[in-house]
Formats: sequence, structure tokens, C-alpha cells
Amino acid sequence: MQRQFEDLQLGSIELFCLAAEAESFTVAATAAGVNPAAVSRSVARLEERLGVRLFVRTTRQIRLTDAGQRYFEQCRQALTQLAEAEREATGQQTTPAGVLRISMPTPYGHYRVLPLLAAFRARYPQVKIEAHLSNRNIDFAEEGFDLAIRGRAPRESNLIARKLEDAEIVVVGAPEYLSRAGRLDTLDDLAHHDCIQFELPSNGRHIPWHFKQGNDTIEIATGGPYATSGDFLAGLTLARHGAGLFQTYRFLVEQDLADGTLRETLAEYGGCTRPFVLLYPHSRHLSSRVRSFVDFLVEKLRA
Repeated sequence: MQRQFEDLQLGSIELFCLAAEAESFTVAATAAGVNPAAVSRSVARLEERLGVRLFVRTTRQIRLTDAGQRYFEQCRQALTQLAEAEREATGQQTTPAGVLRISMPTPYGHYRVLPLLAAFRARYPQVKIEAHLSNRNIDFAEEGFDLAIRGRAPRESNLIARKLEDAEIVVVGAPEYLSRAGRLDTLDDLAHHDCIQFELPSNGRHIPWHFKQGNDTIEIATGGPYATSGDFLAGLTLARHGAGLFQTYRFLVEQDLADGTLRETLAEYGGCTRPFVLLYPHSRHLSSRVRSFVDFLVEKLRA
């Protein structure tokens, strides 16, 4: 293998990452034990080598350019892997440590994953967690995530998928809505009800509702005066306040059903599920913090 980097270049990359994280040459210099001029010179060497500007500099602050942001994400990931390789080689990798970045959908994060994170850190206190809640798909390489949770397996062959659970879906409505809205005995009756919609972030289409009819699973395109996007929990808030019916995950409404805030309807057509899967890049050298979190989450959620 031909050598591509000098020690000075690797040091410049480290200083660049420190400056990018702190958005300050001065703070980066303090963290590295050098003077701010040394950080500035290191960044200038990188910019000259790459032929692009990495920072926009003003008298008060610095911020990454678009090219600088992409370079930072890649460099941060590479430096993390180098540090992990050293810990593994010296036998220090038995204890998971470092920053774990995970992306997850809003409802699954709030109701399934976030409640477990304190227990995970009690077991592995040297791991720091950055949780990103969003319903959009993320790019592992560009954005520097270690893990993602999504509602379906990926098409990309470079991602490993571990199923966490098949979550049951139910149709719910507030008592005041159900008392005024009229008959709801069959699936055909849905055409006369206010069905709260959620737009898929990938294509902007409304999610069809799923039901069991005998041994078959059927899809129904419902309609209504309310449509939400971005945050799936918005539909649940509308349903709680009498806006209409909403098809959602049972784990989101267990407490609502128990205290009477919401009531389940069309239960005889229930039983459909949607999967949640844990995704991470295929790698022979999976870090101990990622491996530990994967095992922990699978253990807790499948239980």
C-alpha cells in the first residue's frame, strides 16, 4: 500500500475537526494545547492541498462551507475508526466508549428507544449518545451516523438490517368524535368519517390504512379534512382532541386506551403490523459501542 498522508497532514485533519466542532480556532487550539495561529495554518494547508475553502471566516466566527461540512463528516468518521483500531489493538476496546450517533423516527424514538437510553448508559457509561429524531432517510456516509431505525428494510446492499419488532396498528378515535360521527361497523363506513392522514416523507403520498379481512391484508385509501407531515405524532394529537379517526401503532396509544382518552374501533379488522428495523453499514470492524447498542436494543425490544 502506497503512503498517502504525512504525519503533519493527519495532525492538520485533527485540528480541522476540532475547529469544526467548536466553530472556533481559539477553542480548538486550547483543546489541542497549541496556539490559534497553528490551527489557522493547519487549516490553510488543508485548503491548499484540497483546492477548496473549508471555512467561511469573519472577524467574530468561523463556519463550514458546504464542501467543508462534507469533508468534516468524512474526516470525523475516519478519525473515530482510527481511534477504535488503536483501542482494539491495545486491548482497550473491551469497554464500549465514544460517541454513538443514531437516527430514528419521531414516534419510535419517543415511545420505544429514548426511554431505554438511560439503562444503556448505566451499563456502558463511557458511551455518549447523539439521538436524531426525524422521519426522513439519512445518508450514513454524508452525515456520520452509526445507526438508523426505519420502518422497512433498505434497498442498499451495503446496509445490515436487524428487525426490532412488528408493531401492531390500530384505528382510534376520541369518545366525543365517535359519539357524534355516526355508524362505524364495517370498513365501508370509513368513507363517511374524518380520517386523519399522514404524508410519507419519501414521496408526499398519504399512507393507506391496512386491515385484516379473513386471511387477507387489504389497503384502503381513506380521506378527511386533516393531513399531517413531518411528525407522525401530530395525527395522534388531532385524534386525542376529537378531530377524527387515526390509524397508528398500538404502543403509542396504550395509555390513551387504558384511561379512555381514545377508543379502539374496527377491532374485528385489526391484526396488521408494520416492521421496525435497525440499520447500520456493513463493516468487518464494527465498533464495540455500536455492537453493544445493537445487542442491547434487540434484547430489550424483542423481550
